[in-house]
Amino acid sequence: MQKDLSNYRKSYKKSELSEGSVMENPMEQFQKWFYEVEATNGLDEPNAMTVSTIGLDGFPKNRMVLMKKYTHEGFIFYTNYQSEKGKAIAKNPAMCLSFFWPNMERQVIIKGNAEKIAENLSDGYFESRPVGSQLGAVVSDQSEVIPSKEFLEEKLDALEKEYDGKEIPRPEYWGGYLVRPVSFEFWQGRPNRLHDRIRYTLQEDFDWKIERLAP
Repeated sequence: MQKDLSNYRKSYKKSELSEGSVMENPMEQFQKWFYEVEATNGLDEPNAMTVSTIGLDGFPKNRMVLMKKYTHEGFIFYTNYQSEKGKAIAKNPAMCLSFFWPNMERQVIIKGNAEKIAENLSDGYFESRPVGSQLGAVVSDQSEVIPSKEFLEEKLDALEKEYDGKEIPRPEYWGGYLVRPVSFEFWQGRPNRLHDRIRYTLQEDFDWKIERLAP
């Protein structure tokens, strides 16, 4: 089986990016771009990001996760700490996040180190979730092999009855991570594949070095 995709072509020409136009702080630049993407209403989930970790088997693995908050410190997402990604982060907290916004012909690649957020912050977010999402976090031994879909549905049915009319506590194995960036790359598609790539690298004095990369 094969399919030749060599004729897939697109010219990128919606915007440009220069050293003189970017913010001095990459989080401010990220916020600027995020606001612009949101304003277009061209994506259902502009907060969807690829999370890349190095697994216990030594292989990198990517998966889509929803960013739930960003601050001057970094990016926050939530997951099961005992999942495949949670175990990978526990062994090696160095990871990569990437956002792809095709409607703006942009992507952002962030390297950083992950750490668990405070328990009260995870509690607060868990309490804000719909009941179904809360139960889903409790019922799923994320990344573990299960015998069938019915097995999971039966567990969920039992939990719905157990917690009917009751508050659902956050499981200790579920919570948030903060990824503290050490590097950002902002990529803007340009004609003739001469894309704009601006990289920020965190320095020892906590300033950010700004450089242009060849496309």
